[in-house]
Amino acid sequence: MDYQILERAIEECGEDLDSAIRSLNQLRLESTNQNPEEAKVEGSEKEQVLNLDGTEWVELFVREMMSASDMNDAKDRASRALQALDKSIKARAGADAAMQSSLQQENSMLKQQLEATVQENSLLKRAVVTQQKRQRETEDESQELQGLRRMVSQYQEQLRTLEVNNYALTLHLKQALQNNSSIPGRFHPDVF
Repeated sequence: MDYQILERAIEECGEDLDSAIRSLNQLRLESTNQNPEEAKVEGSEKEQVLNLDGTEWVELFVREMMSASDMNDAKDRASRALQALDKSIKARAGADAAMQSSLQQENSMLKQQLEATVQENSLLKRAVVTQQKRQRETEDESQELQGLRRMVSQYQEQLRTLEVNNYALTLHLKQALQNNSSIPGRFHPDVF
């Protein structure tokens, strides 16, 4: 029954050990107020029991043993102090187990986030490689286009030169035909 109360107090306090201890002390005080005889026997020392560290536990045991009036009283005091120590250890162990479980859940979440980040990183790396490949292809196509434009410019220049030469030759031919018009309608046989 005591374990159920302890577990319920820890769950209600959100796995916070200090809050659980305060809650348990409050429950004990409420039950002491209902049983005044028990309050006289246990006193106010039990309120502090769950909050003691190692040296305070030693001091509590020494005080209890020094306060004992006889061997039976010393045994009773030692038994109560050991029970309180046992409850404190169990409460801390429960809190540690809860903290460990919380840490394991957090660790699991962080591992999942890490895996997702690694996958995203891998995807981004592939995207960067693809983008670089496209950029290289675009640069190659741009260089090829510039080369073709230069060639078109050269061909246009050659075309203009050929047109000028053709026009000049046409003029020379007309002039030659006009000068050789001694034989009308007859053309030189080597020309045609």
